[in-house]
Amino acid sequence: MASSIYIGLISGTSMDAIDCALVDFNDSEPNQLDFVTTEIPVDLREKLLFLCDNHNGQIPLLGEADVEFARQMAIAVDHILEENRLKASQIAAIGSHGQTIRHHPPGQNISTPYTIQIGDPNTLAELTGITTIADFRRRDMAAGGQGAPIVPAFHREVFASADHDRIILNIGGMANITVLTKLGEISGFDTGPGNVLMDYWIQKKQGHPYDRNGSWASRGEPSKELLNALLSDPYFSQPPPKSTGRELFNGKWLEEKLDSMSEFVTPEDIQASLLELSVTSIRDAILDHFPSGEIIVCGGGVHNNLLMETLAASMPDFDVMPSDKLGVMADSVEAVAFAWLAHNTLSHRAVDFREITGSSHPVIAGGIYWATHH
Repeated sequence: MASSIYIGLISGTSMDAIDCALVDFNDSEPNQLDFVTTEIPVDLREKLLFLCDNHNGQIPLLGEADVEFARQMAIAVDHILEENRLKASQIAAIGSHGQTIRHHPPGQNISTPYTIQIGDPNTLAELTGITTIADFRRRDMAAGGQGAPIVPAFHREVFASADHDRIILNIGGMANITVLTKLGEISGFDTGPGNVLMDYWIQKKQGHPYDRNGSWASRGEPSKELLNALLSDPYFSQPPPKSTGRELFNGKWLEEKLDSMSEFVTPEDIQASLLELSVTSIRDAILDHFPSGEIIVCGGGVHNNLLMETLAASMPDFDVMPSDKLGVMADSVEAVAFAWLAHNTLSHRAVDFREITGSSHPVIAGGIYWATHH
């Protein structure tokens, strides 16, 4: 028998307390069973008031970007439906990761860990007419996890092997690895920068969005002093579970390291050093787990020939290959993973991220935004 009892929560304009009502809808009229008022702590109230005062214009920007990004995702959905001559009614659900704009996980000297992904799922469900499942990371974080990376759970599903120890290496803006032992054990974490710093540097110096095939980096030589300075960041020696993002590894971080150099480093040598940073941090993380095995690479970094060659050369005891070799396109692994996560959510299946993110128990990740038309 489904419960007829609900809880209603509201905090009014005064923001002094949260009103909580316990209501039974079993009869024709609502029957209030209880009502409590919980005071809002002073420091939290001050934060809320500050946000409402909107000192720096970021809330309107956040609100607009949230909806605009969702609209853009809806265009992508319409496009793939059109290409495949499918109707919205033929799709069970969309699993939307959205766009991370802030990620502050536990263990970063922050009193309240949080992660924010925008791309309003209400807008997405409304525009597409397809049930949308979104906001996957925050449930893991609520259960004590890092909230990232969560795709390793999908890697376990499709890439685990009883014959080989495997590393699934995703090189996007950040790089992360999933460690899959042939005994069935799993762990996964962000190793540090993937393409983010190389992209930043070539955009700044040459105006290109990225270093195609690592051709600019290939004209330089890594600076030992710079590489040591970059690798000295505490993140690299921090034990997993751990996750990171642009909050740490960004242009400002790089510029501060460059300012500390005693020797002049040419722009192309800096680019070569940044490629070496990605390779070295990935290699060190992998060698902490296995001396040999298979490395299955996915993400945009798979198209950087120099990066792939340097990676393979730095780990000669590993067989390095793109995930295409195992039947999943390197570019689409993460998108497929969120479709899988959505399928789990809609099926009421909890996903176990414990060994990956450090969460306390498996969670049903993602909120469901039901389609109401089509």
